[in-house]
Amino acid sequence: SLYHPPNVLIYWNMVKITLTPVVACLLLAVRFHGCEALGSSSGGVLKNEGVSSLGVPFSRLPSLQDFDYRANDRMPWVAEGYGNWKWKGHDINYLEMGDPSKPALLLIHGFGASSYHFRYNIPNLARDFHVYAFDKLGFGGSSKPIQDYSAELWRDQAVDFITQVIDKPTTIAGNSIGGFTALYTAASEEAKPFINGCILLNAAGKFKDPTEEIIIEEPKNEFVESIMSAIQRAVIAVSFVVTKQPARIEQVLRQVYPINANMVDQELVDSIQLPSQDPNAAEVFYRVIKKNSSGRPSVYVDDLLQRLECPLLLCWGEADPWIRPAAADKIQTLYTNSQRVSIPAGHCPHDESPDQVNSAIRNFINEIDLKGRTK
Repeated sequence: SLYHPPNVLIYWNMVKITLTPVVACLLLAVRFHGCEALGSSSGGVLKNEGVSSLGVPFSRLPSLQDFDYRANDRMPWVAEGYGNWKWKGHDINYLEMGDPSKPALLLIHGFGASSYHFRYNIPNLARDFHVYAFDKLGFGGSSKPIQDYSAELWRDQAVDFITQVIDKPTTIAGNSIGGFTALYTAASEEAKPFINGCILLNAAGKFKDPTEEIIIEEPKNEFVESIMSAIQRAVIAVSFVVTKQPARIEQVLRQVYPINANMVDQELVDSIQLPSQDPNAAEVFYRVIKKNSSGRPSVYVDDLLQRLECPLLLCWGEADPWIRPAAADKIQTLYTNSQRVSIPAGHCPHDESPDQVNSAIRNFINEIDLKGRTK
């Protein structure tokens, strides 16, 4: 059957019943599929001067000044972050690597991860492309403000980053909910003039269900709502405490790296665990979960594919225990200007089988570039 992310309300009921919601909450969050809009794209401040790689084989971001991407296949993890971009008053951790004269590529991570999740992709691809990656607001080394979090918020972050920082034609790629962000961004009118292509790495997202009935919301009882909200907050707080433990992080990662579980190492675990120590991290976790545990998404994958106007690559881990290959099958059916590369990997093919993913991305961008030059 086709993949449809499960109704988050079902997971929430499981959480309330069992009071051991670690896996439920993590699955729910990873399968996040859009929600109520949160404003429009605006704000953004240009990057600081002097942090561009400027085409030399060393990144000039302070924390990577001694890193030669032409000689190393793996990017170092830097706990204090890479570079800073001010967006809507918040600090966004980002990095830039490669020759600015080459085609641009933006990589977007999934739930709970950071730009470091592309540790094997950025150095390799920077040899041929101008590569960027940022930490989504609320994750990694970026600010974790107490506010609502939505698919629209992260779309706006990506749109502003492309139009204000990269400021040239770009191929955008993302994993899991980062894939949904990439698709949402590529389909947005503000970003379309800058988008050369879109790459989905086991992207999350909900398809329309033709059998779904219109739900008429009943009037809410404020007292009951307040009680349920308090219970929900307490349960998710317990979930967060357990979920952020290094042993639990490693266990979940190994579940979604079913082919090459040896790719899960201490640095990857640390890159996920340490940001969770931020004083606001628990509240961000709660708000992301709560925001996406009530009702339908604001936009479906079907809708975004109808708006998309660029070539699409599906780079799909065929052994993903969370998002089945049927999701990629459905996308190919809905969007004919697409191609697919099947990867022997799970939910994070870019980190579990980086060589094959890097090759697929390289071929896709080169093909787009060649077509552009021969028009």
